[in-house]
Amino acid sequence: MASVAVLAASIVFEATNWIHVGQNGAFIVFIPAIVVIVYLEGRVAAIAATLVMATAGLWARSIQNGQISAEDWTRAIFLLVSGCVIAVILHRLRRELHEALEVAEARLVAVEATESRYRWAFERAAMGFITTNRHGELLQSNKRFCEMTGREEHELARLKLEALIHAEDRVAVLEQLRSLGNSTASFDAEVRLLTKDGTALWARLTFSSSQQDELFADSVFVVVDDISERRKAHETLRAQKEWLDLALSAGRLGTWRIDFNDMTIAGSEKFWDILGLPPAPVRHLEELSAVVDPADWPKLAGPAKPSSAVNYDAEIRVRRTNDHVRWVALRGREEINDDRSMRVGVAADVTEQRQIILLRDAAKKRERIILEERHRFSNLFPVMTALINMINVPENDVARYKEMLIDRIRTLEATHLLLARHGSSSGVLRELVDRELQPFAETREITISGPSILMSGGAAESFAMVLHELTTNSVKYGALSDPKGRIEVKWGVASDCADESIVFDWVESGRGRSGKVGRHGFGSMIIGADGTPLVGHSPKLEISERGLRYSLRLSRKEIGS
Repeated sequence: MASVAVLAASIVFEATNWIHVGQNGAFIVFIPAIVVIVYLEGRVAAIAATLVMATAGLWARSIQNGQISAEDWTRAIFLLVSGCVIAVILHRLRRELHEALEVAEARLVAVEATESRYRWAFERAAMGFITTNRHGELLQSNKRFCEMTGREEHELARLKLEALIHAEDRVAVLEQLRSLGNSTASFDAEVRLLTKDGTALWARLTFSSSQQDELFADSVFVVVDDISERRKAHETLRAQKEWLDLALSAGRLGTWRIDFNDMTIAGSEKFWDILGLPPAPVRHLEELSAVVDPADWPKLAGPAKPSSAVNYDAEIRVRRTNDHVRWVALRGREEINDDRSMRVGVAADVTEQRQIILLRDAAKKRERIILEERHRFSNLFPVMTALINMINVPENDVARYKEMLIDRIRTLEATHLLLARHGSSSGVLRELVDRELQPFAETREITISGPSILMSGGAAESFAMVLHELTTNSVKYGALSDPKGRIEVKWGVASDCADESIVFDWVESGRGRSGKVGRHGFGSMIIGADGTPLVGHSPKLEISERGLRYSLRLSRKEIGS
């Protein structure tokens, strides 16, 4: 209806204008009407209205003049062309404006949605968020920040940021806030925030400035993270570290860590001092080979065990620059963290302790030797008394009696010298046999075989007398009295005995003997020909035309092995 009214008004105006103006009237008065109709109805209606207006103008001139002049036709055609061009151009502009409005509306909806999501996240965030400016005025705060400070949002809106920061932390934060955006776009600060009741809580503030070309270029966005528990844990760890350092210092201990992936070792100042090296944050493990004894190097540089956590305990020798050797004890654990094989622990210089232990061991050994020597000599006199009582004077021949007595005493003397050479009251069975048969080794065929058996002092003395009696008897009546005689001495562990007794065999061959024993003298008593030897048990004596065989069993308990 508006377009029709505009069209009618334009035609009336044109007619009135032609009547009053006359031949000088123009179709140009229709142009504004065309613009209005294009805006209201569109391109087609405007073209149609242009055609109607040109026709109406020509019709009015034909009635008034009786004819249409060439000038009127020119004006009408110009109107049609101008109207169509205006209609097309304005229609396109109208459509583009409509599209631009639709895009702007869509963007506005998106901005409103984004703002809604931001507002939702802002209000429900687990951390505190506030918006301020470079003057410290609080513009906006979320629910979490209100809970942290114990204040409502309207209470915070009346405060400045400096009122919420502890006085000792306030100056540094405000100075950085004023310079924000000039030299840096953001900064962090750990400060104490004051709550409504006056208590302080530790918080980490992260300040971020807006871009200079933004609408609110003066705004500063602040993220507030409550680190009170973290700070408390940090202070606890710091106190524990101080206590640990004090304990390590008092105990003269150093700490170390070996990384087997990089083959590096890190240690405390005290650790490097123990090794006699200058302090360093980390060294290649191979550098320590210059001071660690080669025999102990595998203990230090040996690879960690594959299990996740294993105790580590080792002692190594370290050679200082003055060639002084120090003992270092390493205690710790072997662990695998993030696929890295590690060994961590403490180190202590235990040289003095090692020296004390060695001195104590030497003193104990010396004391034991003295006691054993005293015990052996105390046993010597009863043995000599028994020898004197067991030997009868042969046919009242005192010289013969003295010879026999001196011979037995020299046997004891030789045994004592052998034991003294060992530095203890123990003797080796083989050495006792070798010593007894050594004078005949070059002129007689003698075979000696058997494992190394250690005998206590008393057993060694008694067994030496048994060997002496066997040797003396062989020299007088057996294999050692004949150049063709042979002696085989052997011993070993009995396989038919649960207590692993030692079986000793003395075998003579190459010279026959009478199987009959005339009488049992002192020598027979020592070897146990009557069934009770001086040492050992289960003696067996076999005499035949082929020679002699003597067997004796020695229990582990009897010989003290």
